[in-house]
Amino acid sequence: MSAGNPWAKRDAWRYEGQFSRYNRFKGAFPGFGIAVGAFTAYLIYEKVFLTKDHHEHH
Repeated sequence: MSAGNPWAKRDAWRYEGQFSRYNRFKGAFPGFGIAVGAFTAYLIYEKVFLTKDHHEHH
């Protein structure tokens, strides 16, 4: 809070508790964590099971 701003104390609630920066943005991308996990699992599945020359030794 700034000493020169008489409204700083009244505006402090906007940046604390449920209105903190973390809490405001944590819900901005719902499902993003699940999507990253699913995409990673698919990439692993593709690499292990869907490569054409998997387990073929010439």
